[in-house]
Amino acid sequence: MEAGRAARTTERVAGRTWTVTAPDGRKTRRLADILDEIRGRFEVHQEYGTHPGGIHAELTGEHVTECLGGTYEVTTADLPARYETACDPRLNRGQSLDLAWELSDLYAKYQLSRR
Repeated sequence: MEAGRAARTTERVAGRTWTVTAPDGRKTRRLADILDEIRGRFEVHQEYGTHPGGIHAELTGEHVTECLGGTYEVTTADLPARYETACDPRLNRGQSLDLAWELSDLYAKYQLSRR
């Protein structure tokens, strides 16, 4: 009998690890925490010689103020301005681009296996 190749899966990256509550009670996330979680995932895949197939992120092309940080920094004082979600906080347009650039850099840096 021939042995098959083992498949490994990892938990998707969702940024849920560090959800915080803003002083006014709104649920929010820090972009820096989301990016740190993604970097950690790439490091683990590098260690095992595997490929991180993708991530799950809540995002929108709108200029919402639901997550903190980013190139065009959103602060806790900014949250009420365009906090529109009824569920999970989403990265806004600029934060989504920050995430895309970070992913591009990580894939280039780690050159992970695509097996």
